[in-house]
Amino acid sequence: MSRRSRSREVALQLLYEEDLNPQRSEEVSSRFLSQRLHGDEELIRFARELVEGVQLHANELDQLITKYTENWTITRIAATDRNVLRLGAYELIHTDTPGPVVLNEAVELSKRFGGKQSAGFVNGVLDQILHRKDKDQAC
Repeated sequence: MSRRSRSREVALQLLYEEDLNPQRSEEVSSRFLSQRLHGDEELIRFARELVEGVQLHANELDQLITKYTENWTITRIAATDRNVLRLGAYELIHTDTPGPVVLNEAVELSKRFGGKQSAGFVNGVLDQILHRKDKDQAC
């Protein structure tokens, strides 16, 4: 697993935890990142940027995800899948990470932490978001 993949995995774990336990303190979150990433400041910074970016843009990301999940509200999506989608959508829309890399990373996370159909679901939704982004940039 690449170093950035490890940061994404830990960011996902933190997003999942905070999704289910929103009262989690910043101190606990910082300690979690430091322990899981063995104090590697570069990886901690990347994971923190992902988590904070998802949190900052949560409403926008949820609306975008819901647009491409037919008949599914954001709260109806399994918590793991919801947070993989948020993380992937954030990277697609708000970072310079290449789309295929984002899709691959999200699919791998969903295979590792989600259910049997998670990878296909995540890939389908994020692929639609990527294609929408590509169309918007072409205009």
